[in-house]
Amino acid sequence: MDDTISWSDFAKVDMRVGTIIEVRDFPEAHKPAYQLKLDFGEGIGVKKSSAQLTELYTKEELLGKQVIAVINFPDKQIANFMSECLILGAVAGKEVVLLKPDSSVPNGLKIA
Repeated sequence: MDDTISWSDFAKVDMRVGTIIEVRDFPEAHKPAYQLKLDFGEGIGVKKSSAQLTELYTKEELLGKQVIAVINFPDKQIANFMSECLILGAVAGKEVVLLKPDSSVPNGLKIA
């Protein structure tokens, strides 16, 4: 594998658990997506993200779900929306399956 990274490179990626607290349609996006707000708890707070989850998840299913996200990427402009974190998922074509804890944990918990 040619894309090997060092442990120190991996340690720079700040992955945390957050709870989806708001889900909105995002008709301005080029590909079907939702606008999300995630609560990462005290010290980090609420961050926004755009995610292409419409193939497998309804807005109602996403609300209240805990997910894993990278919170230390620079903000990214997506259409008229500023995404502040990247929600992680397993991608197969247009389908994205969310990475999430299998039991409830505190928001903001660091992934290592």
